[in-house]
Amino acid sequence: MPVRYKTILVAVDGSQEAKRAFKKAVLLALDHDATLLLTHIVDTRTFASVEHYDRTIFTEAEMYAKKMLAEYKDLAKEKGLSNVSMVIDYGSPKVKIAKDVAVKHNVDLIVTGATGLNAVERFLIGSVSEHITRYAKCDVLIVRSECEDNPLND
Repeated sequence: MPVRYKTILVAVDGSQEAKRAFKKAVLLALDHDATLLLTHIVDTRTFASVEHYDRTIFTEAEMYAKKMLAEYKDLAKEKGLSNVSMVIDYGSPKVKIAKDVAVKHNVDLIVTGATGLNAVERFLIGSVSEHITRYAKCDVLIVRSECEDNPLND
């Protein structure tokens, strides 16, 4: 019995790895006639100490997330996807993606880059992709790197 994904979540954070994951998620969504759920988690833990001094940082992070997701949505539609949704949530990306967003939206597949923007956290407590792989209740695809002859490299 072939596997058919109905809802594919792709986690994006502005990194090159996330862009690669997005490209692969678009192809999979096209192949499976699936909904693509573009997701960004505003990591509120990084604002805890800074927000006392600068209240605008949270607003700027939210505006960045909305703009980034809108650009990804436009790209997905240009590639031929018609069913694209966006989710912005707040908290720890590693917890929110696997345990909250994926469950709430009945996701069958999570696509994420192997690394993201937060190298310090990865060094100290493990990567977001590692955590998602461990705790997600659905399939997870970790996108590692681009190949020279990859048709996604356009």
